[in-house]
Parts: sequence; C-alpha cells; structure tokens
Amino acid sequence: MAKLIMTLDGAIIREFMVDKDSISVGRKHGNDGNDIQLNDLTVSGRHALITVSNEKIFVDDLGSTNGTLLNGGRVSKSVLQHRDVVQIGNYQFTYFENEDEDYEPTMFLRAEIEDTQILQANPPKSTDAKGEPLAAVKILNGPLKTKVLELRKPFNTLGFNGIKMAMIARTADGYSISSIKNTKLRRSNDIPSVNGTQIESDTHALKDHDIIELVGTQMEFFYIH
Repeated sequence: MAKLIMTLDGAIIREFMVDKDSISVGRKHGNDGNDIQLNDLTVSGRHALITVSNEKIFVDDLGSTNGTLLNGGRVSKSVLQHRDVVQIGNYQFTYFENEDEDYEPTMFLRAEIEDTQILQANPPKSTDAKGEPLAAVKILNGPLKTKVLELRKPFNTLGFNGIKMAMIARTADGYSISSIKNTKLRRSNDIPSVNGTQIESDTHALKDHDIIELVGTQMEFFYIH
C-alpha cells in the first residue's frame, strides 16, 4: 500500500496510508473537515485532494490561495511518482509506493509561502521578478537524485534533517544564495558551498550550471530555457 510521510523542514510529523479513494488536505476541521488537517494559515480550508484512479495516485489542487507544489513546481493536478514531494503550506508530503520503505532524513528544499523572513539579520530583499527567467535545481546524488525543483517563490529554503541551512532568493536581478546561521551546525561541511567554495556570510549570486553542495548533497542550479 502506498503512503505519505508528512514532514516539516525535514522532520517527520506523521505517516498516512493511502487506503481510500480520496484523502482531503486543508485547514478546515470538525465534522465537515479534512482527512489531513493542517493548522497553517497559508493553507486553504479545502486545499488539495490525494485521489486514487485507475491504479494511479494523483494530487489535485482545489483552487487554493497559495497553491500546491510538486517537487517545487506549482500544479493543478498531477500523477504521483515514487519519492515525489508535495508541498502544502509549510508542510511537505513525500510519496512512497511501498509502505514498508522507510523515510530517510535528507536534504529538503522548501518554497517559503510568505515573503517575510526572520531567518537572518540582513536577508536579501525580494523585488518583483515577474518576467525574469525561471530557474531550478537538479539533485545530482542521494535519495532524491534526478529530481528537479523549480525556484518560483521569492525565497526557497535549503536544509537537512529539520535544520535550515541556506536560502535561495529570487529577485529582478536574478538568483542568489546565502547561508543561514544556526547554532546546531557543528561540522565544517554544514556550511553550504557553490562550486567548491563555502559561502559563510555574504550573499552569493548564482550563475547557470553552478553546483551547490549541502551536507554531501549536490545540486545543479540552472535556468529553464
């Protein structure tokens, strides 16, 4: 039986079996509520459905305000593949075709729904990026290898095992990455790097085909042409 692992910043919150034809996800609770109820103001009352049809499992956005993301890109309805990551509000759901497979804490990339950030003393300023080229990152190794995650939101957080470690910002001037200071980071390789050079304090502008590395996970930054 298929299952969904719900996580917040890579930390496991709960596991859900896909054991019926339709599973609703949203903020609304009570007798008329959702099968999966999320106490998150960025989640709509009736946000999305996980449906089973013709032996395939789909994620279906229900016209939500902030949208439903699949592997970092906004979707209206799409079939789920093994290890796909669905983001609803600030929560992520990793889809597994086999209930016996364990979730391994890995690098996560979360699109920040709200533009306001309090992660850094001087975060990069977001400006209107409408009309600018869209970029993405492709995971090059590890459990998420070959996944492509679009960077549509003004802020996109990277981290590992529940710890936020870096942020990719999208502005009218392009994309940049900056390190997020965290007292839980102890090892030298906890600091993200671009093309082998660690980024400790300054914001680093990203160029097409740059290689970002975070706790052993490598990803290629590229523009979608």
